Amino acid sequence: MTTITADLKKETKKVPVRGMMDNVMEQFNSASDQINLHPNIRKILSITNNEILVNFPVKMDNGDVEIFTGYRVQHNNALGPYKGGLRYHPTVDIDAARALAMWMTWKTSLAGLPYGGAKGGIKIDPSKYSQSELERITRRFAFALADNIGPEHDIPAPDVNTNSQTMAWIADTYMSMRPPAERTANQHVVTGKPDGAGGLEGRDRATGYGVYLSIKFWSEKNNHSLEGKKFIVQGFGNVGYWASSFLEKDGAIMVGVEDAYGSIYNQKGIKVDDLFKYSGINNGRIVDFPGAQPVEKEKFFGLECDICIPAALGNQITAENAHLIKANLIAEGANGPTNVEGEKILFDRGITIIPDILCNSGGVIGSYFEWLQNRNGEIWQLDEVMEKLYKKLKESFNKVYEYSERELMDMRTAAYCIAIKRIEKAYIQRGIFP
Repeated sequence: MTTITADLKKETKKVPVRGMMDNVMEQFNSASDQINLHPNIRKILSITNNEILVNFPVKMDNGDVEIFTGYRVQHNNALGPYKGGLRYHPTVDIDAARALAMWMTWKTSLAGLPYGGAKGGIKIDPSKYSQSELERITRRFAFALADNIGPEHDIPAPDVNTNSQTMAWIADTYMSMRPPAERTANQHVVTGKPDGAGGLEGRDRATGYGVYLSIKFWSEKNNHSLEGKKFIVQGFGNVGYWASSFLEKDGAIMVGVEDAYGSIYNQKGIKVDDLFKYSGINNGRIVDFPGAQPVEKEKFFGLECDICIPAALGNQITAENAHLIKANLIAEGANGPTNVEGEKILFDRGITIIPDILCNSGGVIGSYFEWLQNRNGEIWQLDEVMEKLYKKLKESFNKVYEYSERELMDMRTAAYCIAIKRIEKAYIQRGIFP
């Protein structure tokens, strides 16, 4: 292992970090200008359709009652039912939910899915609650949201700090509230469920697989091999783990990882499964992993590597740290990890960004397959799912890459242009009621 180079220690300039909604609106307006979006449709897409806030009581294990605040923002459903995750995190608020819902609209449109965009969650630190408390919180939240979600209306999925168990609780709660003859017909009210409860084989790895494929497709377009390429990952949850696992199998080397508790580095490589097993017995944390050295949080993005995968939260790469990045490719596994100011610095430095609405779309594509599976009463096998994912993701990637090359623009703007054009076409063809 080597020590971190001195150039990473230089003091960074403090720049105020804008909200996620500011970022998504600037990205939207920039792309809308490029395609001369009709002003009336721009007005419609600039606002959310519905914003739901619920406060609900839950009895804790010790008998006390706590009040929780939950959100669900439904941005647009011109192309189909609202679709988007539910996250449990202290940063959840209405502004974040609005931005994430809007990103979901672009993501589902870009992927060619019959969905609109939504997002939500609960303002909570789940690590402070027992499993039984989290179950009661989740079920009470599902009960509070029940009139605003549904298999043909709004279909939640896992997100930060939620998983297949969370979705199983929501599905069971929602189905229990329907008449007996209708219960099984509502199984697809959520996606990301466990295999035994209507889930899709492979849904767990779909997002990470999409991140990996985006990197692979970009490398092939640029005549690069992944063999020996070094990468760092911010966030070692579901997305970060699976993306890393697929990359390692293709010969890439993971040299740095960061989670909410710390950062580690080893220029010779960190074995993905070794770290995964270690985190499993270390309360899900990577800190103190014996096969790497600790790194200060401020220096993580400045680690020597070829590929950087931000797969945690939004607003991580900003004007404050973008100049440190050594990678020549950033693959956005998270939603909105790079803000507008940070992105400008990266582009000026010639660094390529595979945008979130393309790079991490494997998850919502997998969710669509699960929704179809439940809707049609079918059971799909893993190899069939992975083949369908590959085909859909390659189609999306090629569409964005070719558009960006043809129009001489970055991939994010290209992805936005394609996504927004599809929604514009729907409005033009259908008209606006009344």
